Amino acid sequence: MVDLSVNLSGLELDNPIIPASGTFGYGYEYAELFDINILGSFSFKGTTRDERFGNPTPRIAECEAGMINSVGLQNPGVDAVIAHELPKLAKVFNKKVVANVGGFSVDEYVEVCSKLDSEEQVGIIEVNISCPNVHGGGMSFGTSAKDAQKVTEAVKKVTTKPVYIKLSPNVTDIVEIAKACEAGGADGISLINTLLGMRINLKTQKPVIANKMGGFSGNAIFPVALRMVYQVYEAVSVPIIGMGGVSSAEDVIEMMLAGATGVQVGAANLINPYVCQDIINDLPQVMKKYKIDSLKNIIGGAH
Repeated sequence: MVDLSVNLSGLELDNPIIPASGTFGYGYEYAELFDINILGSFSFKGTTRDERFGNPTPRIAECEAGMINSVGLQNPGVDAVIAHELPKLAKVFNKKVVANVGGFSVDEYVEVCSKLDSEEQVGIIEVNISCPNVHGGGMSFGTSAKDAQKVTEAVKKVTTKPVYIKLSPNVTDIVEIAKACEAGGADGISLINTLLGMRINLKTQKPVIANKMGGFSGNAIFPVALRMVYQVYEAVSVPIIGMGGVSSAEDVIEMMLAGATGVQVGAANLINPYVCQDIINDLPQVMKKYKIDSLKNIIGGAH
């Protein structure tokens, strides 16, 4: 028997597979398709203090090896999530979830994280300082080491659960920002969020997306994500959740060899809603193929 289990800051997961925020809703939507309790955990839809409609449409642009989205953190707001979404989720998922938090100010991050910290179902708080699809917040915190540390320190003061900071790849030095988050008290790092991209409609000769640009995700960004996970692993001592273009069991093992303890699957869920189930089913065979007995033992193995 091979061992798929991993430990994220004291949270024991049956396997490292975690659907990424924004690609798995609040979980119960996918529970209609398969038993989502096979997952290690999942990161629910990015949640802000207030209800957000999101960006104007069109919000999606297709690419050859991925997609661009500019949804803009559409969500019902943290109070509605706690009152309605989490109770619905509890009926279909009996494990701890990753609570993904968005914000437009340090105070907003603090308020939302404080509220979610008191929820029994939340195992890890994932603070998104890297969303490229919103103005006046999101990625602006993740492109400055000083601001990233400031958010981290503020959130840690009001939380008791592990805090993972989700970083943007749209920076010159990902290592500097990861180290700043660790210095601010982060329990872990999640990376990478989407790359900034765009498409132009040749018929109209205008950008496809109403917001002009959006987050580029999918298979094409996997090598970039892998490189950044590898770099950050060498620079920090906290656990890493790796993501970006992951779509197979082989990708998961590669990401873990680079330094990830947990692995999130994002855009692939939108192409094949069963992809996480498929990856979990495939992992034992792929591990045997490469003579891997335990996933814990390969974390950072490529260094």
